[in-house]
Amino acid sequence: MDTADPAPNGFITSRGVKMPKAPVLGAGRVRRALREGTYERKEADAVLKMIAPGDRVLELGAGIGFMSALIALNQPVAAIECYEANPALIGYIRAVHALNGITCATVVNALLAPQPGDPVPFYVRRNFLASSLDPTVRPDGIVARPQIAVHGIRQVIGRLKPDVLVCDIEGAEATLLPAADLSGLRAAVVELHPQWIGDTGVRAVFEAFHRAGLTYWPKASEGKVVTFRKGW
Repeated sequence: MDTADPAPNGFITSRGVKMPKAPVLGAGRVRRALREGTYERKEADAVLKMIAPGDRVLELGAGIGFMSALIALNQPVAAIECYEANPALIGYIRAVHALNGITCATVVNALLAPQPGDPVPFYVRRNFLASSLDPTVRPDGIVARPQIAVHGIRQVIGRLKPDVLVCDIEGAEATLLPAADLSGLRAAVVELHPQWIGDTGVRAVFEAFHRAGLTYWPKASEGKVVTFRKGW
């Protein structure tokens, strides 16, 4: 499923990234933040400090493609693999990459889980950014129920062998990251969602990285965006 406008009318430039003016952006907060250069500002600042030339990057929760484009335009990375569960955003992410001349990024429409499994329904809403796996939230706004592939996090990391993990998955970090083998990473940028995962979930994320030999890196962390590095 691909509902993004394939021929957007112009673009917004945000921190050097061209973002197509397509309907997926809506008309308010996201466009304003992009214009002001404040969209996902903490995460953007962190990735620019953590990514190095030649890195292989695994992004969990690609959103509208801004973070992967920002990385590719600022560092000559070897590859970026972008996972996004919302099928309504896939076309837009690819449009962002194409508009910015990015050829090192791959976009995968799948849900990551501790183990691979059967496809699951994803609930696309009129407001694309409100789409989710939960059918009980704004049920009157649901416009489609596509089945989304479920990939195993260990299998994905084992295949890609990423140097850096960038993760913003709306609370799923508390169960997904502890199930992953993070020991091959050099660094990670994670946006935590303590309002949903609580202190137990936050502790589980930190412990997962510490077990893998990565330590919290305060110099690139800010608020809910936390970074980890190996051997600093």
